[in-house]
Amino acid sequence: MISIYLQGNSWLHKTPASLKLLAVAVASLVLFMVKSAWVFLPCLAVVIGLYASLGREGLRQLTLLRGLAFFLGILLLLHWVSGTFWEGVTVILRLIVLVLAANLVSVTTRMDDMLEAVMPLFKPLEWFGVSARRPALGVALVLRFAPYMMQVFSRLREAYQARTGAKNSWKLLPPLAIQCLRMSDNVADALRARGGSEGLSGR
Repeated sequence: MISIYLQGNSWLHKTPASLKLLAVAVASLVLFMVKSAWVFLPCLAVVIGLYASLGREGLRQLTLLRGLAFFLGILLLLHWVSGTFWEGVTVILRLIVLVLAANLVSVTTRMDDMLEAVMPLFKPLEWFGVSARRPALGVALVLRFAPYMMQVFSRLREAYQARTGAKNSWKLLPPLAIQCLRMSDNVADALRARGGSEGLSGR
């Protein structure tokens, strides 16, 4: 199965998936209340430091931001036009910190560990005869593959820029959609081969 998981034995890999997900959730709630852009600079430094603790492969994961560059640029432009430039800077820094934090969980957590961490949220469904594992699998897949698709978009944009000299275009959307569909087919095939959600393993 397609995966962005980095093999390793770091302290982040050893940290329980439930604790990492809880930390990101709490950080998201706290940071959404922060209005000062300066607060996000040390936060960003901490997140980058966590990537650095994973070694060279960890730092390489920071290229994820290339896929966000166009969106962040448009967002900043809109704030600048509306006269709220510094508010836009705050929004962008918040997004960068939270996206990197969420991706850090993905690259240091195996799929089955993430699935087991998310599944308790859906346990009440079992009272109605509905498997908790299936919706938990859906959430785990989104958490795992959203950063991956951002990396795909970044590579498509770099290839397009090399061919045309332009950084962004609506013409990137069709190949991105094809890549998304292809990935979904690969994931579906892998799940069927492993017995569906009940047989999923992140190894």
